[in-house]
Amino acid sequence: MRKIGICLLASALILSCAKEKKPIDGLELSGTIKGFKKGTLYIQRIKDDSILVPIDSIKFEGTSEFKTHIDLKHPEMLYLFIDRGVSNSVDNNLPFFAEPGAMTVETTLDYFTADAVIKGSKNQELYDQYKVMMSRLIDKNLELIQMGLIAKKDNNLTRLDSIQKEQDENLKRRYLITTNFIVNNSNYEIAPYIALAEIPDVSLKYLDTIDKSMSAKISKTKYGKKLRTYAEERRKLGE
Repeated sequence: MRKIGICLLASALILSCAKEKKPIDGLELSGTIKGFKKGTLYIQRIKDDSILVPIDSIKFEGTSEFKTHIDLKHPEMLYLFIDRGVSNSVDNNLPFFAEPGAMTVETTLDYFTADAVIKGSKNQELYDQYKVMMSRLIDKNLELIQMGLIAKKDNNLTRLDSIQKEQDENLKRRYLITTNFIVNNSNYEIAPYIALAEIPDVSLKYLDTIDKSMSAKISKTKYGKKLRTYAEERRKLGE
């Protein structure tokens, strides 16, 4: 009986500790930037819809690993910026959709954005899926631009007209695919963000569909409110 009592007491203590474990307050961000031994990593957010401002900085002195805590109440697009010192590489700014809780970033100095693997955020997971879909359309558009330059050089007006029509169709696909993606993920903060950041010039018809698809919860978020305001302004202008 005594052994049973001790076991029950131990089980109760374990359950008590589990119940008392508090969720992470804010964002706990950790990770590795392979090859980055000396320099500074800045964590930034957009202020006033246009300016990137630092909210934290981490100095690297001989190690490629980092860990920090950010006061983050709601999901938000943040940016990792590395100061390489003498290097002027354009591959320095990595956007990621942060969420309260624990997140990890694994990447390299040589391919800071391309090699990035970011975990711990459902919104980031969806953002990655969206970027994969868009990459095909972006590659197609670049191909058409190159073909257009050749046709222009050859003064081939018929070919130029054909390429322009293909570009228009490619753009329409981008709007349609993006709209469907947003509607299908309207319960996540990434949905209104993509609408505002990726297709702000979409037709009012599509914008209405996007705006009306937002869940009540998302409509009250930072990007949800901005989307609603933007949609209302577009309706007033009749665009």
